[in-house]
Amino acid sequence: MLAPMRVHLIDGTYELFRMFFGAPSSTDDAGVEIGATRAWMRSLAMLLGQDDVTHVAVAFDTVIESFRNELFGGYKTGAGIEPALWNQFPIIEEATAAMGVTVWSMIDLEADDALACGAVAYRDQVEQVVLCSPDKDLYQCVDDGNVVLWDRRRDLVMDRAAVVEKVGVQPQSIPDYLALVGDDADGIPGIPRWGAKSTAQVLTHYEHLEAIPADADDWAIKVRGAKTLAANLEAQRGDAALYKTLATLRTDVPPKESLDDIRWTGPAENLSAMANRLGAPEVVARVEKIAKG
Repeated sequence: MLAPMRVHLIDGTYELFRMFFGAPSSTDDAGVEIGATRAWMRSLAMLLGQDDVTHVAVAFDTVIESFRNELFGGYKTGAGIEPALWNQFPIIEEATAAMGVTVWSMIDLEADDALACGAVAYRDQVEQVVLCSPDKDLYQCVDDGNVVLWDRRRDLVMDRAAVVEKVGVQPQSIPDYLALVGDDADGIPGIPRWGAKSTAQVLTHYEHLEAIPADADDWAIKVRGAKTLAANLEAQRGDAALYKTLATLRTDVPPKESLDDIRWTGPAENLSAMANRLGAPEVVARVEKIAKG
């Protein structure tokens, strides 16, 4: 029997970027920019105050590069990140840990991989795993209501039906979709002429790109420009397979923490010092009150 509770797994890197571009700038006594981290502490305190938030972990890209950069030179890097943002990468991890929340610091894998691994590890133990991120890469983790995505900014929940409505394919076809269409955010170029509509049509029928016949005359569906699509895919089958690998989240590295390990029980001893440094002393009283119930 599944435990009647939810696990919230958060994309901390996304939250840092969101806060950096949405919250007021501020510096600490040493002149270090800390505005995004301060805003995150307040946002996390709000989340912890919700009745259904009991088990929480936050994944961060401690470095932007991952094993995917070794596979493909065009994959996203940390180049161009503003120093004021980059300098908060270690600070936000420290602040999150000070609030007593489990932190997953990702180096070889990415934050999305950590969330995917967490979803697999905990989904059979609880009523629902909630992946707190709007990232379309994570659509592939959605699983019939047991694993959903939650865009906190828009308060939008993505289940299987929502993924199909938005993208046009089932969650298990998301890596194939991104391989064919491409993903600018991750530096995946895609296959020429494979647009969102035609890709959704083809994958709705074939599900995975490996199952798509090489010759358009053998396709069981009618798609506009099928001959060109088939020819382009056949010419770049190897590239498409690589792009799919890049878009496929890892699920084979389970978190070291058990379900009970990620239960939030209150802040760490250094929260007061951290909150004062970041100019958010009110977070301490709020979090302590939440912990006491």
